[in-house]
Amino acid sequence: MKLKFLGAAKTVTGSNFFLTGDNTGIMVDFGMFQGKPEEVGLNNVKPNIDFNKLSAVLLTHAHLDHCGRLPLLVHYGFNGPIFMTEATKALAELVLHDAAKIAKEAEAKSVLYTDEDVEVILKQVSLVEYDKPFDVGDFSITFVDAGHILGSASVIAEERKTNKRVVFSGDLGNTPEPLLSPTHFVHKAHVAVVESTYGDETHGPREEVGDLVKIIKKAEMSRGTVLIPSFSIERAQELLYIFDQLKKEGKMDNKTPVFLDSPMAIKATMIFKDFPVLFSKRLKDQVKTDDPFDFPGLVVCDTIEKSKQVKNYEGVKVIVAGSGMMSGGRIIHHAINYLGDPNTQLVIVGYQAEGTLGREILDGKSSVNIWGNWINIKAEILEIKTMSAHADQGQVISWLKKIEGLEEAALVHGEELPRLVLSEKIHMELQGVKVVLPVVNQEIDLSVQ
Repeated sequence: MKLKFLGAAKTVTGSNFFLTGDNTGIMVDFGMFQGKPEEVGLNNVKPNIDFNKLSAVLLTHAHLDHCGRLPLLVHYGFNGPIFMTEATKALAELVLHDAAKIAKEAEAKSVLYTDEDVEVILKQVSLVEYDKPFDVGDFSITFVDAGHILGSASVIAEERKTNKRVVFSGDLGNTPEPLLSPTHFVHKAHVAVVESTYGDETHGPREEVGDLVKIIKKAEMSRGTVLIPSFSIERAQELLYIFDQLKKEGKMDNKTPVFLDSPMAIKATMIFKDFPVLFSKRLKDQVKTDDPFDFPGLVVCDTIEKSKQVKNYEGVKVIVAGSGMMSGGRIIHHAINYLGDPNTQLVIVGYQAEGTLGREILDGKSSVNIWGNWINIKAEILEIKTMSAHADQGQVISWLKKIEGLEEAALVHGEELPRLVLSEKIHMELQGVKVVLPVVNQEIDLSVQ
């Protein structure tokens, strides 16, 4: 058994791993690199593996940095099965077509694949259910609910000949969170490939609702703008859910408009409604009698014309727009219009990768260059860390501690400092567990562990 790290190794994005047994090779995730130009350039590089040995692909979830390169498999000659949950397929279809559309609208050199490639790869999808093992060559595979986004999974691969188990965490959820069932634990594995995005941080109490109440009240008093760059999947739905609750409880004026300005978020919200079985207990109860993603004052900007009209609306308003890291999408237009206004509150509610506009602003830049326009930032910059869909250091440690027989942990999906801090924490808390900090194209031999 060998494990090769092809992405998300000393970087956060580009999730891609290759596990091989005697006769079987399985790829876990094939995600897009995002952020720094030198990392984005890796999207054009064919992974250094023998594609003739690739038996199947396992997708943990539908975020772009985990699924975004799947259509390239068409060009690499892979025509085998791609396993994922039903909810992941619905969301991945949305994400991949959006990526193809954005690339087509950009410069030709950035086009990785077309809508036709997306359609071909979707025909290779095989649906799986949580906690139901299935065979792929030398391996028995099990998907376990990761509690990160709708349909997300951790993946257990057990080599049947040796009973050696490798678990890929995917992205672990920030449990408990309002929309989804909790993250499920994995109870037995020898090797864990685990995310380290927030390996050096503790999120603290979930006080995002109280934080948003204060932000909204301030905007209502000043007739200002609340600008929220949001990931289209999970974060946008969580925000809608919170605003729904605030209006029901009288903590937000029913007349205060909330503009949902993201075509993908609008479609993702419709997909969410198709999978109530994956909801948290509270949300399952609510959907029996009420739509938790709709409320008075919600304005769905499903056309460019509606998006352009937002700036003409005078008075208090909340704008939820993609992309979550301000690396593209309609949020850029609103940033140009509102970042120079001291009555604007820019609210960061998710991870900002190095090299993105969101990270520049969060790091305290006083002015930023957006499409050749230098914008002096006068808006108030706020960050709500507790809305992250990622597990923090304590949650990752708790997840690892539940794994019986764990011998080795490979830390992925993290910048170098969070990985180093988490590595030290594992050494302290999990005696005898070896920690690996892989880099791209590093391969480890699991048969000699």
